[in-house]
Amino acid sequence: MSALFGEPVATAATGLAAYACHPHASRGRRFAEPEAPTRNLFQRDRDRIVHSTAFRRLVYKTQVFLNHEGDLFRTRLTHSLEVAQLGRSLARALGLHEDLVEAIALAHDLGHTPFGHAGQDALNECMSPYGGFEHNLQSLRVVDSLEERYPQFDGLNLCFETREGILKHCSQRNAQMLEEAEPGGVGARFLQRQQPSLEAQLCNLADEMAYNAHDIDDGVRSGLITLEQLQEVVLFNTYRLRVQDEFPKLSGRRLLYETIRRMLSDQVYDVMDSTRALLQEHAPACVDDVRRSPPLVRFSPGMRAASTELKHFLLHSLYRHPQVLQTTDWARQVVSELFNAYMNKPQDMPERHAKRSNLPRAVSDYIAGMTDRFATKEHARLTA
Repeated sequence: MSALFGEPVATAATGLAAYACHPHASRGRRFAEPEAPTRNLFQRDRDRIVHSTAFRRLVYKTQVFLNHEGDLFRTRLTHSLEVAQLGRSLARALGLHEDLVEAIALAHDLGHTPFGHAGQDALNECMSPYGGFEHNLQSLRVVDSLEERYPQFDGLNLCFETREGILKHCSQRNAQMLEEAEPGGVGARFLQRQQPSLEAQLCNLADEMAYNAHDIDDGVRSGLITLEQLQEVVLFNTYRLRVQDEFPKLSGRRLLYETIRRMLSDQVYDVMDSTRALLQEHAPACVDDVRRSPPLVRFSPGMRAASTELKHFLLHSLYRHPQVLQTTDWARQVVSELFNAYMNKPQDMPERHAKRSNLPRAVSDYIAGMTDRFATKEHARLTA
């Protein structure tokens, strides 16, 4: 692959850029295993995630709208698939490892509670005397210890690079806790103020791009925001005007879809161009150079400003819409009452949770793993 025009320099054997994560140079798994004969380490991680119980549960976990509010709204599962699609497209263009990007994308929301951010906030409040609740850390807990599939170890025993990408954010307190348990492990970068791999950085931005785009779609579908309101948002309206110039008679859903498609495509190309420029400026020769550099997968300043404006619009017009807040208030109540019920009567949980020595964390793990509909059903059973 040519280095002209900012294209990544790839190694002849793998097609990967030197600054990508290479499976043969992985920092490995916490428990040694023989390699698979036909799959690289990151492919194997991706496959383990897809076959996990936590991944299947994502189909019944809220993104913005509760699972029962409509069949066509995004769930955590469809969101994760969209992040993976965007991530793979970007990874291929930048010479990064597509399988690693896909694994991170598919696993990044495994620790989310039922009922979206409302459930997360309620569980964090319940757990505040016991160390709190962070959904990114919970995703790591899922793949490190909570999944029960293998006879030799708890969790999925994923590679360091996949686990690093899953842990997008982490408080200093929890990073120190991770460092004590695993010196030099996935918590170290938060203490050393270093960056994760480019694959992990890419997934973080693909996550933002995906939810901005699909929350517009779901918001309009729900009737809570309108195309007229969206005309106030520069990023969206720029592409709407271009679409209507080309297709003057287009309206409704076709107009919405084409506008979102063009907006998303240009964001992808913007990330590619901006990242290539930063890679050329900082010239990382390996993953360790990436870790010591500033963030390298970024929007251009103009696109960052436009994306931030869109996020503010969605926050005030959709996420804080009275109808959404009404359901989130109910969701917070459900999670809080479930937590109190299980703390008072642990025997109402499955035995493997009820008998754990750290009861608050056991209750938190159990609730976080619930789907929207199971949490609703359990709440009705326990409060009848």
